[in-house]
Amino acid sequence: MARLKGLLKFKGTMGDITFYKTQDGYVAREKGGIDKKRMATDPAFQRTRENGSEFGRAGKATKLLRMALRPLLVNAADDRLTSRLVKKMVKVIQADQVSERGLRNVIDGEAELLTGFEFNIYGKFDSSFYPQYEASIDRLSGNHTFEVQPFVPQNMIAAPVGTTHYKLVTAGLEVDFEANTYTLVPSATEVLPWDNAETALISQTNTVIVNSTKPLFLVVGVEYYQEINGAFYPLKNGSYNSLKILKVDSGV
Repeated sequence: MARLKGLLKFKGTMGDITFYKTQDGYVAREKGGIDKKRMATDPAFQRTRENGSEFGRAGKATKLLRMALRPLLVNAADDRLTSRLVKKMVKVIQADQVSERGLRNVIDGEAELLTGFEFNIYGKFDSSFYPQYEASIDRLSGNHTFEVQPFVPQNMIAAPVGTTHYKLVTAGLEVDFEANTYTLVPSATEVLPWDNAETALISQTNTVIVNSTKPLFLVVGVEYYQEINGAFYPLKNGSYNSLKILKVDSGV
């Protein structure tokens, strides 16, 4: 793949060369590939078809998870989130020890591999939030609980320059990857001062589905604000906000 330099920026196809724009700039590549009919029927491409089927399944599962968390992701997501999450979802599917190759899926895979996934690499939860906390998913009650012991914000939250306030966000999530449905229950603290005063105990419980049999996710994050004349504004349009999958219970 060639990368264009200089003032000329082409888009489209010239002869056998296709020009297009990516996040990394303008690039060019030669047209090519294998005939679609041959790809779909030739035994030599059986593995390719199997890989393609599972990759498509990973893409569908990724889209569902992103849709489910959209109310939170609008405030905390990087520009390569989809590709990073698809890559992780492929590993979830490949961990399926039950289904035949090409038929492996999220349900029979290891959804727990999504534990720790950061939705914004420019503002990671693990690199900004240091207070002592406990997190749990109780499948029987449907409770997704996040509890933080008292802490001093300026000592325990590595906030971006310009921060005056912050807010903790959490969500309990049930996802049915087979039916392509989900249930999201989010909550958040009030906008809190980022100062040297010790906080009270912070406890948030999101009750999703009682006695669910589907994969459950506990998601947590931090949003940063700047106070100006009594109004709170998202800091740098939320580009440093964090959001992380803290716990996963696959139900398998």
